[in-house]
Order: sequence, then structure tokens, then C-alpha cells
Amino acid sequence: MPPAFLLALGLMGAAALVRWCVKEGRRVNDELDSVRDAPSIQPVDRDTLPKLKPDPQTGEYRPG
Repeated sequence: MPPAFLLALGLMGAAALVRWCVKEGRRVNDELDSVRDAPSIQPVDRDTLPKLKPDPQTGEYRPG
């Protein structure tokens, strides 16, 4: 094959790769922006959580 043809083919492949990378980067950034704009998790009221107490037989902490 003539070198000019191979060079043109390589440039077309490189252009396609760059275009795909730009499109993928924009897609990922849009996804991250949508997650960033989402409301955060509501805080948990620690007083409503069960307390842990030691089990006298095993010494392990259990809800109680």
C-alpha cells in the first residue's frame, strides 16, 4: 500500500478515537454532574438508634 494511503487511514482512525474519547468524557461528566446535584443523604438521629450493651455471658456487645 502506498504510504500516503496508510497515513490517511491512520489519521482517520486517530480522529475517530479522539472523537470517541471526547464524547465519553462528556457523558461521564454529565453523569457526575447529575449525581453532584442530587440531594444528599438525610442525617440520622442518633438517639433513635438502639444502644449496644455487653452480654454478661460472652462479653460481646449486642443491641439491647
